[in-house]
Amino acid sequence: MPEGSESKPAAPGPEGRPPPAPAGRNLLFLREEELRLAQDLLFFGYRDFTAGADAILAELGMGRAHHRVLHFVGRRPGITVGELLGILGITKQSLGRVLTPLVEQGYVAQSTGRADRRQRLLSLTPKGEALERRLFERQREWVMRAYREAGPAAVEGFRRVMRGLMGPEARAQLERLERASPRGADTTHLARTG
Repeated sequence: MPEGSESKPAAPGPEGRPPPAPAGRNLLFLREEELRLAQDLLFFGYRDFTAGADAILAELGMGRAHHRVLHFVGRRPGITVGELLGILGITKQSLGRVLTPLVEQGYVAQSTGRADRRQRLLSLTPKGEALERRLFERQREWVMRAYREAGPAAVEGFRRVMRGLMGPEARAQLERLERASPRGADTTHLARTG
């Protein structure tokens, strides 16, 4: 190597750790132990991410299935039962066990489709919107903290990994949600606001 051209070690990142290597530079993350660590991270991350919302739901006699319905109906007001079934990937009978009490308790409203009277359109009532917002705010704090600690490059990497974990149908569902969302798909501002 010519004099002065040797590469200098990268400056340490936060807490004295070396900065992460660029994607594709080092394939050691594909070893079995690293893949098992990825599973551990997903399990523990999901456990702690859902814990706060689970506590709120438990007080109301509800569970994660109710939360998923509230979330997706809130993201797509006027969603059809068929579309919701496709997103959740469950049977009509399973959805009925969750949706019926949400309707009976006044969290979700059903209306008949204008063009097709056989369709049932779902939307959150004000009571449902308040509960969905409360659940979102509990989980938002976890995501904002993680995004802030990780930084923008890691957030983009996380999004790529999560999309990579999805099959084609899930990706298509996500793209439809992003296009139709009244709140917009770009949530990068969450990492900067508080």
